[in-house]
Amino acid sequence: MDDWLVPAALGRLRFLANATASVFTIFLLLPEIFKVKLRFDIAMYKEMFLYSYPILIANISFIINEALDKTMLKHMLPEAISDRDVGIYGICAKIAIFLSIFINAFRLGAEPFFFSHAKNKNSGDTYARIMNYFVITVAVITVAVVANVNILAALIIGKETHLINNHIVNNPYWSGLGVVPLLLFGYLSLGIYMNLSVWYKLSDQTKYGLYISTIGAILTILLNWIFIPKYSYMASAWISLIAYASMMIMSYLWGQKNYPIPYNLKKNLAYIISSAVLVYLSFYVFNRNIFIGNVFLLIFGGAALYFEWRNLKAIFIKK
Repeated sequence: MDDWLVPAALGRLRFLANATASVFTIFLLLPEIFKVKLRFDIAMYKEMFLYSYPILIANISFIINEALDKTMLKHMLPEAISDRDVGIYGICAKIAIFLSIFINAFRLGAEPFFFSHAKNKNSGDTYARIMNYFVITVAVITVAVVANVNILAALIIGKETHLINNHIVNNPYWSGLGVVPLLLFGYLSLGIYMNLSVWYKLSDQTKYGLYISTIGAILTILLNWIFIPKYSYMASAWISLIAYASMMIMSYLWGQKNYPIPYNLKKNLAYIISSAVLVYLSFYVFNRNIFIGNVFLLIFGGAALYFEWRNLKAIFIKK
């Protein structure tokens, strides 16, 4: 078989395997399915619809925030550079995806926990503590990714330079690495927003999620439309950070007004600002020097461990 046919063949095999597994699963569940008695509860349907439709629309707005900038880059830049800039932005954005994967994995595990503890007396304190350690974790990951951005870029993008016909040629994709810190802090803001969103989900005020996501989508569309022609993909990276940071701030302010949770704002801001300073120094001042960047990572991680050790000890070490 020709090499170019291998991915297509594997794709068909994967599809057949998934289809077979799905049919077999349904077959095994038939006894339980036949026990189900269908009954349409209008009152419950209305309640579920009123709760869920703002979240559905909010998710559509989230997709706009994630994907529309690349489409706008494609259509708003001159044809001669649009494909190049979209390619650079897209492949450099993959470096920041490590933080996005962690945030999505956390959300899948955290939301059921939030709902299961909603009626506990000290649920607010629990949510605040989770937020503290979430902020610390994503801040450490952000510093770690930037400290090792050259290694990640070499793995994902390829070497910075190539030797072609005895001439050193720069890899054009490395010119887009400046988007990585911006996208990382955008994802950090998004992760905090996802944690903050617990207030409108638990209080059945999901309309606020719709408001916040819609404002974020409007910011994404409007600012990209204004700044892409002049600043290209760097504008999109900045706007992604601005949109997610705005959503985070709006959720916090509305949440504290409608469903107060005692978040430690000063501590969380201290970790975020400290990580931002270290990222700036590592990436811009010391020009992505891997050794200095990892020294900053060790200092930041060690300081976080020092300040949080008493609380961690109380959680993990039983007397």
